[in-house]
Amino acid sequence: MPQLTGLHVYPVKSTYRLSPDSARVEPWGLAGDRRWMLVDPTGRFVSQRERPELGQLRTLPAEDGTLTLRTPDGAGVEVPPPSAARQDRLAEVEVWGTRFRAAEADDKTQAWIAENIGDFRLVHLDDPRRRPVDPEWAGPGETVSMADGFPLLLTATASLARLNELIAAENPEDGGQQLPMTRFRPNLVVDGTEAWEEDTWRRIRIGELTFKVVKPCGRCVVTTTDQETGVRTGKEPLRTLARHNRLLQKASFGQNLIPERPEGVRGDVLGTLRLGDPVTVLETGPRWPAGALT
Repeated sequence: MPQLTGLHVYPVKSTYRLSPDSARVEPWGLAGDRRWMLVDPTGRFVSQRERPELGQLRTLPAEDGTLTLRTPDGAGVEVPPPSAARQDRLAEVEVWGTRFRAAEADDKTQAWIAENIGDFRLVHLDDPRRRPVDPEWAGPGETVSMADGFPLLLTATASLARLNELIAAENPEDGGQQLPMTRFRPNLVVDGTEAWEEDTWRRIRIGELTFKVVKPCGRCVVTTTDQETGVRTGKEPLRTLARHNRLLQKASFGQNLIPERPEGVRGDVLGTLRLGDPVTVLETGPRWPAGALT
């Protein structure tokens, strides 16, 4: 039976991952995932697409919500969590065309950001109910953190193994480089499936929780960035994905998930995922088309 073999949380959008053995699931994603992000002077999000070195920033969240942010050279700052409830400043920010309000970090933090990272501001999504999921793919009231579009991203080790086989066979000039799963920045990694099997899933159970599988994840230049060094490494995996796993007009890898609320469960915590949890496919559908939906 397939099982959950990887859990990853990214406290600040586009920064280095944390990989716990277990994680609470909330309606908008894993607890603490992408609740912070950097924005430019217009309020638009900043990511590794423009600044690949952001992946080298380390984060450490504390139980009280304080975030420690540290650069590779050791400079660091502790950031108390801002919120509207404490009358902290709110800023209008934007992720892929969706505008919403987020709380600005304190002045000390913003000065540190300017000195160590660039002309950006750090913001915190103190209330993740403010940002809806794209209604084309979600139901009423479903919301998301500051992830690109959906609460969780799932990838499969079998699909990565097949992708690496294709890269090695078709591009021997790359020297048989084996891309790691970290390139794809998933929340959940599943082992024990067939290659690309997840592209036919529509609803799954992992441990005690169920999830809607709503849309394949179209990939971008971030996948060409070594997450350990922050260096762009070439055209892979985008070149090979475009040839062999083009879904909904995009080179695709992984599936976006929306968690379902278990019957009788109230509040923000829907349940907990743990490494080793079994994965059961509850519903399947046709493979997503290469072109646009008609």
